Amino acid sequence: MLALPCAVALLVFPTALVSVLFHYGRFTDQDVRQTVAALMGYGVGLMGLVMVKILAPGFYARQDIRTPVRIAVIVLVLTQAMNLAFVPWFGHAGLALSIGVGALINAAWLFIGLRRAGLYRPSPGWGRFALQVGGATAVLGGLLGAAAHYIDWIALRSDPGLRVMLLAGVLVGVAVAYFGLLRLTGLDPRQFARRA
Repeated sequence: MLALPCAVALLVFPTALVSVLFHYGRFTDQDVRQTVAALMGYGVGLMGLVMVKILAPGFYARQDIRTPVRIAVIVLVLTQAMNLAFVPWFGHAGLALSIGVGALINAAWLFIGLRRAGLYRPSPGWGRFALQVGGATAVLGGLLGAAAHYIDWIALRSDPGLRVMLLAGVLVGVAVAYFGLLRLTGLDPRQFARRA
């Protein structure tokens, strides 16, 4: 439930995050831009990385270690091939993008394998859940995108205290909006914190 908003934040709000965390001392404006490019590449694949951790145990539970390993090896080869294509276009960010796209391919392949083997059947309600989380994430992304557009995070280097307070305010605001929308659509986020 939180992986998707985090991935969106890495894609639409990376300059603020990098600026507040690293843009001090010898870390220049250009360094921020270079780091942001790589971070966005990883943002592309964050959902894939999370889904691999969720889907691979579906094979392990049936004592099938070979299938996820075989998929991972093939995806590793594909990732290296993507490096050859992406690095000339995007430089160092192409490496991160290759890893991100590779993670998405890996997750999709595992999901398709589980479905074809009949090991996974979505329960009723997953469609509604996806719409609830997707809608709230779209609003979160729009708010973060607006904050990224209207606040010059790099120029605020001269006032780091203000920059930190603005970031905190934006993050708290979008978190309230995200969880508030989930609540309004009938999804109680607290149910995911319960332990069996």
